[in-house]
Amino acid sequence: QVQLVESGGGLVQPGGSLRLSCAASGSIFMINAMSWYRQAPGKERELVAAITRDGTTNYAYSIKGRFTISRDNAKNTAYLQMNSLKPEDTAVYYCNADRVNGYIRDVWGQGTQVTVSS
Repeated sequence: QVQLVESGGGLVQPGGSLRLSCAASGSIFMINAMSWYRQAPGKERELVAAITRDGTTNYAYSIKGRFTISRDNAKNTAYLQMNSLKPEDTAVYYCNADRVNGYIRDVWGQGTQVTVSS
């Protein structure tokens, strides 16, 4: 069984920074894509950033230039560095792993709350 555990969320003032981590555990020998999604109250879950195993990245327009996704394949861990945070970034952030070991689709973490407020 594959599990994802997010960490690093919290309360931060506008303009501040946070770094989220997503650690995958279980019987894993490879993960194709790892992504971060977020869901704000009353809104649908949206893709924030994604990274493939070879490091190709994709970002939502709203966070481009402020957030950076990265991963450590040896540790089966993905990161999301969030800078210049805005109140509209407030949401629960979820990690997703797709095509784990080539065939396990859409594994989700439990989410971590990020609140941007003064």
